[in-house]
Amino acid sequence: MKQCFFAVDLGATSGRTILGAFTDKGFELEEVNRFPNHLIEVGGHVYWDINALYQHIIEGLKIAAQKQIEITSIGIDTWGVDFVCIGKDGHILRQPYAYRDPHTIGAPEAYFNRISRTRVYELTGIQVMNFNSLFQLDTLRRNNDSSLESADKILFIPDALSYMLSGKMVTEYTIASTAQLVNAHTRKLEPELLSSLGLTEDNFGRFVYPGELIGTLTAEVQKLTGLGAIPVVAVAGHDTGSAVAAVPALTKNFAYLSSGTWSLMGIEIDKPVINAQTELFNFTNEGGVEGTIRLLKNICGMWLLERCRSEWEETSYPELISEAQKSEAFRSIINPDDALFSNPSNMESAICEYCALTNQPIPDTRARVVRCIFESLALRYRHVLDSLIALSPRPIEVLHVIGGGSRNDLLNQFTANSTGITVVAGPSEATAIGNIMVQAMAAEKSSGMDEMRKLINSSIPLTIFAPQDTEEWNCAYKRFLQIIDLKK
Repeated sequence: MKQCFFAVDLGATSGRTILGAFTDKGFELEEVNRFPNHLIEVGGHVYWDINALYQHIIEGLKIAAQKQIEITSIGIDTWGVDFVCIGKDGHILRQPYAYRDPHTIGAPEAYFNRISRTRVYELTGIQVMNFNSLFQLDTLRRNNDSSLESADKILFIPDALSYMLSGKMVTEYTIASTAQLVNAHTRKLEPELLSSLGLTEDNFGRFVYPGELIGTLTAEVQKLTGLGAIPVVAVAGHDTGSAVAAVPALTKNFAYLSSGTWSLMGIEIDKPVINAQTELFNFTNEGGVEGTIRLLKNICGMWLLERCRSEWEETSYPELISEAQKSEAFRSIINPDDALFSNPSNMESAICEYCALTNQPIPDTRARVVRCIFESLALRYRHVLDSLIALSPRPIEVLHVIGGGSRNDLLNQFTANSTGITVVAGPSEATAIGNIMVQAMAAEKSSGMDEMRKLINSSIPLTIFAPQDTEEWNCAYKRFLQIIDLKK
């Protein structure tokens, strides 16, 4: 491989390191190592093991060094909102809380007693979720948390890992935008919100944007890995930001669906859309690459099926999809984002309960449950896409499905049928590709995102799904809307 870029891609359950290169044949990826990301539960709290993640990254770099691969740069992307507290001596004060920690239950309401929900949304354009960094920090403040009280700096997870590799502290824009602390218009940390937490900009690292140099590997890391002073580059530190950067779009008239355990559907725009309608629908304006804004909505994705699979002895996806394909259409429909499905003890029972509450046939076989999930997700995608079309400054002509869900042909076809627009599926490795893309742009191996997207479009297999059975799906959508109203 030539001109290799080293991408660290961390999810909430696992992580991996990947080498990416641009060759005469196009774009190539090679996985270096893969590892679990375990939550630590102790003392009534839930933490991430930041030191274990660092060690896995070091192991990946060691493997690359042993292969005598020339690495141009290193970039890190992770999930959003979580952060590490750093003391005045530069040391990590404790393992970081995970967003799943229950200490932020009710936190938004406590915070809005001081600054209103509408004011926070006006400033940030970020949807309200109890685990946003704003509410995590306010909870720590109210609880007199010792690590926050002693903190000199607060670093988001990808920035903390970059610090461990380079010794340089930064705050990368896209990951910071998930915190609900960045002003959506100035694209900087918002002083009014920081002040409400007893913080200032000095409590954060140097503010950087995707493509900026953070530093180089420290002498310690060089010795541990056998590598030289390789640059560590700020990519889109938020994994969704990296994934959307890799959408293989040939025009700007598209929407995207990052499909996995959770689905994120949105559009890419030049400036935030913050108004009463986006606040009501809880749309979020997150930072993207090259100054873009990702106006998007979180949707409950394959979480429904993953939870059911855990109750079905992990039956394979191909088997479940094949069964669902043969099952009766539109027998039962649910709203995937109903609170009933947030974390039930038994997902299949929750789906049956929803159908009973809405006077529908109960899905009494595994195939009917899966069919119900897929059709309902496709109908929910249309529901959100209709809102995006109304908010978009340009027409939406195609929906790009990226991430692991792009391999689900049945759901992709249902999505095309439901929305009535063409679906282009792929790449499944969008997050890693977007990470490497930004590194390549920083190394001046590309003129920008448009060029990189054309390269991805031409070098990675994509599958196109045209709408079918439109009339039947339109009837099903009307029923979906009635069911949502009935459940309210």
